[in-house]
Amino acid sequence: MTIPEGVAAPETLLLTGVLDAAEAAATVRSILAEQRPDGGIPWFTGGHLDPWDHTEAAMALDAAGEHAAAERAYRWLAEQQNPDGSWYAGYYGDGAPGVSNRAVESNFCAYAAVGGWHHYLTTGDDAFLDRMWPVVRRALDFTVGLQLPGGPIAWRLDEDGAPAQEALLTGSSSILHALRCGLAIAEHRQEPQPDWELAAGLLQHAVAEHPERFLDKGRYSMDWYYPVLGGALSGAAAEHRLAADWDRFVVDGLGVRCVSDRPWVTGGESAELALALWAVGRHEDAATILRWIRRLRNQDGSYWTGYVFEDDAIWPEEHTTWTAGSMLLAVAVLGGDPATCAVFAADQLPGGLAVQGCC
Repeated sequence: MTIPEGVAAPETLLLTGVLDAAEAAATVRSILAEQRPDGGIPWFTGGHLDPWDHTEAAMALDAAGEHAAAERAYRWLAEQQNPDGSWYAGYYGDGAPGVSNRAVESNFCAYAAVGGWHHYLTTGDDAFLDRMWPVVRRALDFTVGLQLPGGPIAWRLDEDGAPAQEALLTGSSSILHALRCGLAIAEHRQEPQPDWELAAGLLQHAVAEHPERFLDKGRYSMDWYYPVLGGALSGAAAEHRLAADWDRFVVDGLGVRCVSDRPWVTGGESAELALALWAVGRHEDAATILRWIRRLRNQDGSYWTGYVFEDDAIWPEEHTTWTAGSMLLAVAVLGGDPATCAVFAADQLPGGLAVQGCC
């Protein structure tokens, strides 16, 4: 792959022991090098593309000041959106046209709101927000339409279009984050969305108070920290949740396990935990996690997906744009980037309607 020249990382992407100026610039270039001419950002060269990870990589580009490239990524989202407001779960990433996975995952669809609000906060581009608002509105209307009794959001439509009757805690937590970003856009535009407010309130209550309403995926670390990262839990409740399973998922000196019963730490989960730690004020702990996963850094600035520590092996042998993207976003909040901090700080986003005790 050809790495674009002329990229300079802002100071907010510099963190002692994690990224210096040259390293940060190289990581940004590694994402830019994977972006297709149509704006799509696949996982890696020849890999597939999904809307959630595509958006995370676009957010990292905005945090790095690469706004034109990020806008191309959002243009790709707008062009690929289905008439009902959804996106498919997978698209061919090697330039071939078409859809590789025709299932629809609800949190993939909602995340456009997070990216859209982040891009606006980094650029102040009202014309962009005018174009992106209909995309976000359709996406969140579609997602809210999948809400199940008791507040969770059905996690997917199958390829025959039938909605699942189960919800995932990680996906619903991510959707809560997206709804709150969507409400921030609506508030900015003075276009109230009461259905989203109600859905967000019900969803937050379910995530915070009713884990039994979700499929049991407790062996996955994302189910552990995502209620904090998505803003459903804050303060003492968030601290209690992070403390409860810290020893089960965090491997000292290495990073965060993807799955509790496997000797595999992953860059994406480690960087996301760092974001959650930052959100509760544990900045030094967040920086420590990021320093641990330097072993996943490739010489060109990209990041390997994970490390199997029992075998001392990098696995799988792929450099994923979303791993690099999550690293850059975690460093950006620790570096005080205003837009990234605003998007990941629960107290800077509108909440849903309070419904505690309703159900």
